[in-house]
Amino acid sequence: MASSWQHRDLADVVDLPAEPVAADAQASIAEHVRAGLDTRLRALIAHDPGTRLGTDPEELHQMRVSVRRMRAMLRAARPFLDQGWSEPLRAELGWLGRALGPVRDLDVLLDRLREESADLPEGERAAAARLISGLEAEHGAARIELLTALGSDRYLDLLRAVATAVRSTPEESDVDSARELRALVLGEFRKLRKAVARLPESPADPDLHALRIRGKRVRYTAELAQPAFGKPVQQLIRATRRFQDVLGEHQDACVAEERVRALLHDFGDEVDAAVAFVAGRLVEREQTRKAERRAQWWETWEALTSAAEAV
Repeated sequence: MASSWQHRDLADVVDLPAEPVAADAQASIAEHVRAGLDTRLRALIAHDPGTRLGTDPEELHQMRVSVRRMRAMLRAARPFLDQGWSEPLRAELGWLGRALGPVRDLDVLLDRLREESADLPEGERAAAARLISGLEAEHGAARIELLTALGSDRYLDLLRAVATAVRSTPEESDVDSARELRALVLGEFRKLRKAVARLPESPADPDLHALRIRGKRVRYTAELAQPAFGKPVQQLIRATRRFQDVLGEHQDACVAEERVRALLHDFGDEVDAAVAFVAGRLVEREQTRKAERRAQWWETWEALTSAAEAV
């Protein structure tokens, strides 16, 4: 079974090439995708054991990031790939991402709430622990589902499918890959810019979250193009990461506030005053953080726009 795989064997099990695949500035877009899939598959395999063990949440985070980046590359380069294999592969990577997501989201939320309650007086810390105990039970159930997915034949078949794409030899193409890569990056940026232009003066929380998702697409497409463009794209990646970070922190605060309110509601009429008080304090802190990030995001957008204009 997949759950018995050893880290040292998994690359051999999926038949990954012994040497990493590289793509230079003159390589075709398909070759850039092949090299990107190779890099991300190796990262996924490297973090597989730690994800199964579950003692360091960063292992799962990096595994999930690898999946997202592979999906984003396949999506961005779709016009230049054989969609007979690329679209089914992207769909299966979506399945794996959904299998990893609940545990990762709960890791972030639990860490956040524990950190926020760590400086409370002793009695309030105990009340906070009672408040978030439901999340801990949810986390345990989600880990069982995650391990079931990683122990399945479907997971192994997916890794083998990615490795097959890595080993494939793309057809020769007379497409100017550098020009097309630049067009892909700027195309994603234009979609983001249009989304920003449509926002009202005070955007709703879901609107800012949608911008973050579009920002990720810009960043991951830029990472695909980085070997062909070097420093200008590196600067764009850094600016996009900052944009994502600010909006990501805003979204984390939105989620934390919503979940704290839901946890309090779950207590019903049996909630005691200490738990209700702590919930109120936590919600207030998340609202403060949301306001701070709202005050910052436009500045990061302007920096991102400047970086895109230099590509």
